[in-house]
Amino acid sequence: MDFVAIDVETANPDMASICQIGIARFSGGELIDEWVSLIDPEDHFDDVNVSIHGICEEMVKGQPKLPELADKLHDLMDGTITVCHTHFDRLAVAKAFNRYKLPAIANTWLDSARVVRRTWKDLSWRGYGLASVCRKIGYEFKHHDALEDAKAAGHVLLAAIQESETDLNGWLDRVNHPIGVPHQIGDRTIHREGAADGNLFGEVIVFTGTLEMPRSEASALAASVGCHVDEGVTKHTTILVVGDQDEWKLAGYKKSSKHRKAEQLAACGQSIRIILEEDFKALVESAKPVCVNP
Repeated sequence: MDFVAIDVETANPDMASICQIGIARFSGGELIDEWVSLIDPEDHFDDVNVSIHGICEEMVKGQPKLPELADKLHDLMDGTITVCHTHFDRLAVAKAFNRYKLPAIANTWLDSARVVRRTWKDLSWRGYGLASVCRKIGYEFKHHDALEDAKAAGHVLLAAIQESETDLNGWLDRVNHPIGVPHQIGDRTIHREGAADGNLFGEVIVFTGTLEMPRSEASALAASVGCHVDEGVTKHTTILVVGDQDEWKLAGYKKSSKHRKAEQLAACGQSIRIILEEDFKALVESAKPVCVNP
């Protein structure tokens, strides 16, 4: 029952632009320690990110840069089971460490969203976001604060362990096995259905701009790990992947209409992540099943 839970906030769609990290340590089913820090990402702040977490460029002036916190993060995370809710925090940490060519953290990751989807049938295919799950288990927290979200992810895991009667080691294996066939995917029309057993089943992804890979290949990759692929941004969209923008096609805007709509929805409270193509590739790779020796 010993693990740490982590959450990060980013300054812009680049996952490496971490501006806050929160870590909560659990032992014996209890929260025993917590740590949080603002970080100077040495990068620009996007308005939509600021509207979500409230951290701006002025707030991180004089705060440590990631290399200054690397030893602390190794002390807190090396050799641990590290819990995060969805793949994004894990990828952000990996990308940020890689940006500065820092030694990777030696830990074992456990995605609490995968645990949730295999614990509660009503959350298997939708509604497994952190805020939604916390409402279900009766845990109150301040969303989009890194430490608050880290503690929430830890409490979600503890609730799932109690509900499922599966211990931590059991979950490390269980999350790599299929959830099962959904009773219902939904009543909306989508461009391409995601694989029902994919680890990202339930995510609705949209692409905008020019990608390095053909759009058909990107759609196939997304579908292979469970994402539904839509043509346009709607109230159902959870991920927008942004490629290079053709200024001639933007009609005087700096961002595409899909990008602007996604930002509007995010500003209104919709849970939608805007990421770059390289982060999409990393997300797909991390969502592939882990090969386990028989």
